[in-house]
Amino acid sequence: MNPVVLESDFAILTELNRDYINSVQTSDVQRFDEILAEDFLCSTPDGLLLNKAEFLKHTAAPVHILNLEARDVQVRIMGDFAIIHARTTFTQQDGQSGSGRYTDTWARRNGRWLATSAHVTRL
Repeated sequence: MNPVVLESDFAILTELNRDYINSVQTSDVQRFDEILAEDFLCSTPDGLLLNKAEFLKHTAAPVHILNLEARDVQVRIMGDFAIIHARTTFTQQDGQSGSGRYTDTWARRNGRWLATSAHVTRL
């Protein structure tokens, strides 16, 4: 694989991951609509499996956490497919610290990286 392409893909996916986390914190439905594949699925911490339309509706609701941050982000690129693993930290409404993990899958489609699935856990 061409190292220049890999570095470019890594930078793009790193920025998309930042956008994803920021969109969760700010309920940015428009940005999610841009970066999620039409066949996107999300497994939520409470066991739901949401398609893109359901996820966008869920995202529109105000979040009940503050200071959401992704930590220990690992971007693994396998050609036109990538997996991002990370740990999250946040502040709950009652001021307590919270944490979790997520795994997002991305696919390059028509030259663009799009999120195809997400799995989120809360600890």
